[in-house]
Amino acid sequence: MKADVVIIGAGAVGCGIARELSRYKLDIVVVDKNEDIGGDASKSNSAIIHTGYDASPGTLESQLVVSANVMYDKITEDLDIPFKRCGAILPAITDEQFEKLQDIKHKAFLNGVYDVEYKTGPELLEMEPNLNPEVKGGLFIPRESIIDPFILVQALAENANDNGVRFLLNSKVTDIKTADGMVKEVVTEKETIQADIVINGAALYCDEIAAMVGKADYKVVARRGQFFILDKNTSCKVNGIVLPIPTKVTKGKLMCPTIHGNMLVGPTAEDLDDKTDKSVTPEGLKSIEDDVKRLIPGVNVRDGITQYAGLRPNRVPEGLHVDTYEDLKGYINLSGVRSTGLTLSVSMGIYIADLIRELGYPMVLKEDFKEKRKGITRVKELSEEERDALVKSDPAYGRVICRCETVTEGEILEAIRRPLGARSMDAVKRRVRAGMGRCQGGFCGPKVLEILAREAQVDETKINKNNDGSYMVVGKTR
Repeated sequence: MKADVVIIGAGAVGCGIARELSRYKLDIVVVDKNEDIGGDASKSNSAIIHTGYDASPGTLESQLVVSANVMYDKITEDLDIPFKRCGAILPAITDEQFEKLQDIKHKAFLNGVYDVEYKTGPELLEMEPNLNPEVKGGLFIPRESIIDPFILVQALAENANDNGVRFLLNSKVTDIKTADGMVKEVVTEKETIQADIVINGAALYCDEIAAMVGKADYKVVARRGQFFILDKNTSCKVNGIVLPIPTKVTKGKLMCPTIHGNMLVGPTAEDLDDKTDKSVTPEGLKSIEDDVKRLIPGVNVRDGITQYAGLRPNRVPEGLHVDTYEDLKGYINLSGVRSTGLTLSVSMGIYIADLIRELGYPMVLKEDFKEKRKGITRVKELSEEERDALVKSDPAYGRVICRCETVTEGEILEAIRRPLGARSMDAVKRRVRAGMGRCQGGFCGPKVLEILAREAQVDETKINKNNDGSYMVVGKTR
């Protein structure tokens, strides 16, 4: 296989770069070791689109996050992505925290985020009635936003694919061949790809990819973040993102709504040697409850419908880097993309496109770039008249499979049949939320399994939960 550009990693950043580069007359291939788009960190985060108010001023991360935030109104409309500018507050509960507000606001100013506002204690309690009544005041950041992170990545990937980008999944990169000071080939478990430009966007594994070309002058440590997801009917809710005043050690644990109406509480920050350990622990979950109760005393984690953990790629030494090398033409190395990676995925694509141009590669815009993408039908958001017409045209949209989230067979079939469609249980869940409700797939799981097997024309024992070998069933009992 030949390509102009190979992007390693199909997470938010990799797909954001792919979508932006697909504007140009380039032959692009995205490779990923996983069975589905979405990477690792992009599947398990706080789903917040940041303003960059608290970034380190003058850094590349600040530049990318601040520029990205203002792009989301248009890109979510163009690509049909659920998105809401709910805003965030930083309440100061103690005198010590209150004294930090002025410095935090000044830091936001240095980052070019000018719309951060002071709020009194009573004003914050009016905004968030469940806030600790001892609150002395705080800051309001109106453009902090929430999004569906799964659909963001899918939309970026699908639109890139619609514009000619090829995706090679289940294809772990095993080597990168170089010669005469240039990259030549990317070797995967499936095939070898000749390429002029190789972009390392492998996040947790970017140091291992960099080592293949002798550029691993840093290490990636997995930083685990554990979360609770609370039921939509939990007894204590917040209207926007409630953030703690950060310390020198951590940004702390938050509580916020999800785009679909649940409450998200967490995360922890634990550095691990194991890049695959996504387990949750009693100690970690207890620390979340204790810390968040200082902000929201009534938070009820007993209303949790699930817990999960994500791994952030913490760079040592830290800092977001986009590196090129005089002695290795065509290789671009991304590292240190952490909590803000979801946000800056869209601006990183523009940054990389301009970088490639500066390196001397021809960047010719297409005349037929397709800017818009239509998402999967969301039946429960339709009017009664729209639903009736849809069911009349296709009865599958009248068969509810997931009762908790009101997901129909028609939506599941769309998720499977689309380009880059779902091939596993988790892939269906990320696209249409079947299995994300209160029962966590207890009722709809067997039916989703049946639909997947029917569409793939395989036995149900061949359907995976996610990656190869994670079979949902192993045989029949009768």
